[in-house]
Amino acid sequence: MQNDYKSIWKMSYPLMISLLIQQLIGITDVIYLGRLSEVALGASALGSTYFFTIFILAFGFSTGAQIIMARRNGEKNYSKIGEVFYQSCSFLFFMAIGIIVLSKFFTPSFLRLIISDKEIYEAVLEYVDWRIWGLICASIVILIRSFFVSITNTAILTLISGVMFCSNIVLNYLLIFGHCGFPRMGIGGAALASDLSELITLMICIVYFWRKVDLKKYGLLHFIFLKWQLLCSILRVSAWTMLQQFFSIFTWFLFFVAIEHLGKQELAISNILKSTASLPYVVINSFGAVASSLTANLIGQKKSEEVFSTCYRIIKLCSAIVLPILLLMVIGVYPILRIYTNNQSLIPMAVSPYMVMIGSFLTLIPGWVLFSTVSGTGNTRPAFIIEIAAMLFYVIHIVTVIVWLHMPLSVCLLADCVYNTCILILSAIYLYSGKWKGKKV
Repeated sequence: MQNDYKSIWKMSYPLMISLLIQQLIGITDVIYLGRLSEVALGASALGSTYFFTIFILAFGFSTGAQIIMARRNGEKNYSKIGEVFYQSCSFLFFMAIGIIVLSKFFTPSFLRLIISDKEIYEAVLEYVDWRIWGLICASIVILIRSFFVSITNTAILTLISGVMFCSNIVLNYLLIFGHCGFPRMGIGGAALASDLSELITLMICIVYFWRKVDLKKYGLLHFIFLKWQLLCSILRVSAWTMLQQFFSIFTWFLFFVAIEHLGKQELAISNILKSTASLPYVVINSFGAVASSLTANLIGQKKSEEVFSTCYRIIKLCSAIVLPILLLMVIGVYPILRIYTNNQSLIPMAVSPYMVMIGSFLTLIPGWVLFSTVSGTGNTRPAFIIEIAAMLFYVIHIVTVIVWLHMPLSVCLLADCVYNTCILILSAIYLYSGKWKGKKV
């Protein structure tokens, strides 16, 4: 396995495209709901973030499984990859079932406790009631993505995400506004559209998996339902990534909850900004996933000395793509904001927070690649500690600026800069310490 610029790009761009298409799903939701009502636009930010806070447990587990599968791939111990995959699949299925049951009992009370506006509360609850059913399919799809990233074969991810995107657009059109004889479901239709698009995608994934993947090579011919020793070994890595991802997204959810107390317009603007940030975030996130996978593969090949050079190449390549995107976003600020809403009072209010959000990506580029490299070493506990430390400063900023001082939205969004700077400094310190070398998973 090579780790020059060409090889890194060849692995990165299919993942980048797939993640971009997935983000486009959220963007289309915002565009549709932005023309439904201001309440629907703001509530979808809370509802989707609440669901993602739950889903991130599955995402974190898949990330840990990906690290182990990538290490086995680097060791050329291919048959063990199937064992990890099937064991992870079983765990995610039953975890999703358990979370759905708990959500039905506890979500209404929890949302009522933290959301002050009754109209927004009812809209968020309607969204979550429909969206939670998609957790099973979403969890298995993200595990399949982790499998392909771990074996450095990311080309299929474009097809997977393309199917999800196209089906979501059509279903959103039919279910949100009630076209072609379908019921007009509003915000609940957006949630159901996402659920159904994930089900369709999972069916396509299963067909592709069994027809195109070398099942014998990767030990996928025999399904392993439950093997406690193997599951425990996966959880030793995945538990920390699950906690890390959960706290990361949960604090993001708290941010939207705090913004909701500032007003409906501020919440709607925050949702728009979250959506406009999708493109640069996707590029950075895809390079982070590649950094994690390549790090695990290099350590599996006993080439730990190449981790730093690979990491630097990824940061340079990521910067070369993201910085021009950010420049174009600054130049086209007003046309971009008009895509999301025809409410002329929101656009001028969104400009200053929009610029702050763009500036935060300058620290996220190196920070996220370094942080993903830490996770790729298999030392997920230090990665969790780094995340918690960054989140602590993030929460302090939110409480001080939003809850106590009620500062403008642009000042509130500086929380992202605080978080990015923390993970950049702490990840760099840990990697240069060399304590990750020799870690076995």
